[in-house]
Amino acid sequence: MNSSPYFHAKDIYQKFVAVVIVLISCWLVTFPAFAGSAPLEVKISLGSGQGELKFFPSQLDFIAGQKYKLILDNPSPTKHYFTAKDFADASWTQKVEAGKVEIKGAIHELELKPNAQAEWVIVPLKTGKYKLICTIPGHAEAGMVGEIAINNP
Repeated sequence: MNSSPYFHAKDIYQKFVAVVIVLISCWLVTFPAFAGSAPLEVKISLGSGQGELKFFPSQLDFIAGQKYKLILDNPSPTKHYFTAKDFADASWTQKVEAGKVEIKGAIHELELKPNAQAEWVIVPLKTGKYKLICTIPGHAEAGMVGEIAINNP
């Protein structure tokens, strides 16, 4: 057996490369959303055409590691906020699209003016239950609240 430093360093390097390959493979299997899978679409209305102050649906359930496209629309005659800071902090945002604008980076709330639409591509990561609220004064008190759950796969 040769004990030269060259052969020892080569063995360590080969083992390091093998470990990196295994870790990357595990990461791609654990989080298929990052591997380019198509997002699941979830439609969410902020209010109604009749002026109801509610999210439709008000209960949202997601699976950790799955990519989603939240299709948000505001059919009501007043602006609304989709505010879920803790949910956003527990997720990875790929992008938000509104009109001809694409926004990337951390997102904590979206304001939708009357008849506006936006798409939020997101991967929930940290399991838990999170509050959803419209922060316009009086809207939450009138019932414009919800809950978002991120569950294990």
